[in-house]
Amino acid sequence: MVFCPRATYDLTLDELRESHLVVGIGVFGDRTMIRTEQEYKEASSRLLAEKDRLSGHEEHFKSEGFTGERLERLIAPLWSFHQQLEEEINAYEQIRRGSFTAIKNLHGIGQLLIGARIYRGISQRELADQLGVHESQVSRDERNEYHGISVDRAGRIFEALDFSLDSELTVASGK
Repeated sequence: MVFCPRATYDLTLDELRESHLVVGIGVFGDRTMIRTEQEYKEASSRLLAEKDRLSGHEEHFKSEGFTGERLERLIAPLWSFHQQLEEEINAYEQIRRGSFTAIKNLHGIGQLLIGARIYRGISQRELADQLGVHESQVSRDERNEYHGISVDRAGRIFEALDFSLDSELTVASGK
């Protein structure tokens, strides 16, 4: 149960997790990408349900006599998770439109690889077939955002997706 100064709110930790464990976002705000159309559909559906649920929480807190700053402190974490989910959905939609974020020093290359697959509209299974690997390998790589991927392997994936990654070398300091 969550204890509030004037009332005990009947919400278990599991219910909090259920309320906030949405596709692509962990309980503590760990951000990952929505990687599949199914995750996108689930996240979109969850967003609508969460909005209603959060409004219900707010009404409940108000009925318990919470107002002003105290009410905001109770509601803020709940709305924060909602906003994070909304951001993940927006990011997925931007990727589908072909809007990619620039990366620096190859940080974020995993998200670019995932984004390229999403933009092309192919499934993890289809990419795996093109690469000659098992679907579980692509799924695992995407779940880890291709952490530690070699430049050669990233290049093969970009080629399979018919993308090119252009880079520019610049001097980092005035030397």
